Amino acid sequence: MPDLTRVLREFQSKGRSLLATNFYNYETLKGVLSAAAVAEQPIILQLTQSSLKYMGTAVAVSMARTAMKDYGVTGWLHLDHSTSYDLVYQCLDNGFDSVMIDASEKSLEENIEVTSRVVQLAAKYDANVEAELGYVAKLGQSSELLAYTDPEQAKEFVEATGVHSLAVAIGTVHGFYKKEPKLDLERLSAIRALTDIPLVLHGGSGIPGETLIAAVKRGICKINLATEIKNIFIETLKNDLQNSDEIDLRIVFPPAIAAVSGIVRSKLNLLQ
Repeated sequence: MPDLTRVLREFQSKGRSLLATNFYNYETLKGVLSAAAVAEQPIILQLTQSSLKYMGTAVAVSMARTAMKDYGVTGWLHLDHSTSYDLVYQCLDNGFDSVMIDASEKSLEENIEVTSRVVQLAAKYDANVEAELGYVAKLGQSSELLAYTDPEQAKEFVEATGVHSLAVAIGTVHGFYKKEPKLDLERLSAIRALTDIPLVLHGGSGIPGETLIAAVKRGICKINLATEIKNIFIETLKNDLQNSDEIDLRIVFPPAIAAVSGIVRSKLNLLQ
């Protein structure tokens, strides 16, 4: 069993959740890991195709591994929302601990086929595989179109693919919410009852703490956080630069790094 799979199962059995945070450059990585170090909590570091293209896969992996060691943080490197088998292969070959293959917008049969193929590939690397079933609106997609995860389909999907963890659609979206999200916690409980697998909540930014805790108690053991990290980093920079002529990046960036650290620390404290 892959190491991350084992840890996710342990957290799920104890009614706890790992925090999975995206990073986009050295500064956001530093903010995330400094928070994890202070909280003395393990963390999952996530990279998307866009972030890998921006930083370069080898550079991003080396930076993440070195920084985790320097901060003394236990962590895992995860590929987030890949729709490409080739990208999954590239990341596994570069030492990722976990990959997500997202075929959620395809038919159930196609999703099973694509996911099964990735599970077979990842077995050669002893890596965790995450998939998604249902519709969790991505940035730029309509949040009005909802397709919640069907518990019976989830059971069929897990059994057919052998996937290690499953991202479920229970009312979350990627990005900020226009109104307070109402998660279908009863559906989550039904999915948990029919699947013996770690469950993942995407779209964790902006969800009230008490709702996150309720979801964790019903089986969520990985919560993704991305939008709040990007937002607080950029907003802090904007506010500071409006009143400054400073051009030294080593002076400009630290307040934004501290802001990222603060938001991640608050989430980790919530999940302890």
